[in-house]
Amino acid sequence: MSLVSANKVETNTYELTVSVGAEEFKKGIDKTYKKTVKNITVPGFRKGKAPKSIIEKLYGESVFFEDTVNDMYPEAYTKAVEESGISPVDRPEIEITEVSAEGFTFTAKVTVRPEVTVKEYKGLKATKTPVSVSDEQVDEEIGKLRERNGRMVTVEGRAAKDGDNAIIDFEGFVDGVPFEGGKGEKFDLKLGSGQFIPGFEEQIVGKNIGEEFDINVTFPTDYQAEELAGKAAVFKCKLHELKEKELPELDDEFAKDVSEFDTLDELKKDLRAKLTEAAEKDAETAVEEQLVDQIVESMEAEIPQCMVDQKTDEMLQNFDYRLQSQGMNLDLYMKYTGFSIEAFKETYKEQALKQVKIRLALEEIVKLEKIEPTQEELNAEYERLSSNYSIEIEKIKELIPEEDVKLDIAVNRAIDMIKSSAQVTEGAPEKKKTASKKKAASDEEKADGAEEKKAPAKKRTTKKKAEEPKDAE
Repeated sequence: MSLVSANKVETNTYELTVSVGAEEFKKGIDKTYKKTVKNITVPGFRKGKAPKSIIEKLYGESVFFEDTVNDMYPEAYTKAVEESGISPVDRPEIEITEVSAEGFTFTAKVTVRPEVTVKEYKGLKATKTPVSVSDEQVDEEIGKLRERNGRMVTVEGRAAKDGDNAIIDFEGFVDGVPFEGGKGEKFDLKLGSGQFIPGFEEQIVGKNIGEEFDINVTFPTDYQAEELAGKAAVFKCKLHELKEKELPELDDEFAKDVSEFDTLDELKKDLRAKLTEAAEKDAETAVEEQLVDQIVESMEAEIPQCMVDQKTDEMLQNFDYRLQSQGMNLDLYMKYTGFSIEAFKETYKEQALKQVKIRLALEEIVKLEKIEPTQEELNAEYERLSSNYSIEIEKIKELIPEEDVKLDIAVNRAIDMIKSSAQVTEGAPEKKKTASKKKAASDEEKADGAEEKKAPAKKRTTKKKAEEPKDAE
């Protein structure tokens, strides 16, 4: 293999011309022959036993050319990339320009890593929010513990109220005709959860166990099932059972049951310490974000669209993984919400562009500062990854190339260096507009409640919020 030329044809795009000589090509043809001869039948020879020369004479000299070229060009391209010193960020466009017994030549047009200029990254200024934890925050955590350790008990002798779990039968009708997916039996519905369409749950409040009743509602005009959108509907219902959550008493016994502490005061003290630690981490992260935002604002680079598209796809895949952990998947979620894959990607694009810029800027600082991880750091990172994913270290090393791990370590060290040189003062950080980020997040907010969207009687949004995508950066 020889690299004939490497030319920059436009911004962030190179075209490589690569030649594979006669000797290499002949070896490749021999390899192709050995791999394919078992499937070739030639009169006068047993299947798979015909000599290469006979096959070439019968079918033509070029009979093995196409398969050989397809087998050989990927490795030839990889070597050409290494020789040229470029850093591709996308798959190449390959064009075979010449093939003969003397070898073959091809061109590879590929998008490369952009040139990045980072003007300022030392001595930056940031403000850090003072960390404090209130009694109300501690009480809120205690309340969450009580909720998690509460038990559902059957309610008798009263009507349904907001917050109850109502066990109901229901069947929906539009113009007197039942519609698909509008029926449920012994369905467990938490009143006030907003799980069903507006007006449904409120009409169960005040009803008694054993009572049969009608619920009159109107489907939202933007309902994803077009045949139901804006239509008035009647649901015939029966209330079978009511349940409510009984919370444990807030005392020392509660502390013993839910923790390793003997008293409620000790539990509260521990919760306060954990909340303080978390708030401190959040404050440090906010400082990092301020500093990185300044670096990104001052950087110069023409970002290839393919890098943004790749990051968008990665973020969408992460969202899909979260849905799968909740018993859903992206295809099913889009069906229920009426979202298209294009609409999803559009919500992520601005956030994806920012993530790409951050990574490029930090990697450029790694180069400028000549940051090189030590072997000890590399070993420690592999051990951390092995522990996090419960995969043996050797397997992790097979899955994640050493150079990628080294670069991640170096990027984190770059962030530490930027922070150590920054002027950080205490105060409230200046707020920036984050409309686009909120827009992207708003679509993810539906993820945690996606499992609730299985009956057409339910509305297609939820108030619960899913985690933001977590990226390697």
